[in-house]
Amino acid sequence: MNWKNVLLIGAVSLLPASIMAQANILNAKKPQEIGVRTEAQKALDNDTPLAYGYVDDRDVLWSKTIWETIDLDERVNFPLYYPIDTIDISADRRSLYDVLIKNIKNGILEDVYVDSYFTEKRVFSDLAATLRKVDTTDMGYEQINAGEELSAEYVNQRDLTAADIEEYRIKGMWYFDKRQGELKYRLLGIAPVAPDVNFIDDESMDPADALVELFWVWYPGARKILHDAKVFNQRNSAQPITFDMLLNARRFNGVIYREDNVYGDREINDYIADNALFQLLESKRIKEVIRDREQDMWSY
Repeated sequence: MNWKNVLLIGAVSLLPASIMAQANILNAKKPQEIGVRTEAQKALDNDTPLAYGYVDDRDVLWSKTIWETIDLDERVNFPLYYPIDTIDISADRRSLYDVLIKNIKNGILEDVYVDSYFTEKRVFSDLAATLRKVDTTDMGYEQINAGEELSAEYVNQRDLTAADIEEYRIKGMWYFDKRQGELKYRLLGIAPVAPDVNFIDDESMDPADALVELFWVWYPGARKILHDAKVFNQRNSAQPITFDMLLNARRFNGVIYREDNVYGDREINDYIADNALFQLLESKRIKEVIRDREQDMWSY
């Protein structure tokens, strides 16, 4: 057994009982006892997100901010999308969108903004027009014109759900830390993207043309929430991982669609239009420049 296996076994043995799937399921005498932890287990449950280390500005020799798209149609990104139907599943299994919107609604997640520059803050009531469409049918308008009270049956309401999320967009910074002598990544923000709720059921419009960013979340302020939410581990359901671990470890596939530049951080499709292949090649070129930066720092 090599040292890597020793470290892995040690790390797994230190995991708290709270992240075990279906706690107490092997000791439960009734279904109601599943998930109920003992007082001893609760006392050991002091699990918190691994704190970011302090990085002094003088230690950052080089940095680049990039924006990426996480396409939820890709299999490797499925843990961020599923489950979308939560009726017949346990309460600890939720998609990333459900985790975010629930905590925004109850006021726990406060660092919600309009765009990726985090300049204008939002609360859940401000997002109503983005997340819900309320439409009155022709029969309803006839009631209104006749001076009658509008019946609820003539009002159609459409709410965005986790199934409507097409992708996520993230903003992060790659930087070279001279104190540790390595290239690192720090995730700064994440945004769910879905078709515009006003055109989501419009078959005449291409869904790709109606995609909008619902809101941006300042990621460091959401780490505790995302750490408490678990992601299904397909290789071992007894050891789920957290959304915070998944995102910080970059266990997803993202495609760069923007970088900070002199042109006002313009997107790739602003200067390479109507050519998906060349846009992908440009994204890979930016990724190669970032990846080669660490090697260049050690070249004399």
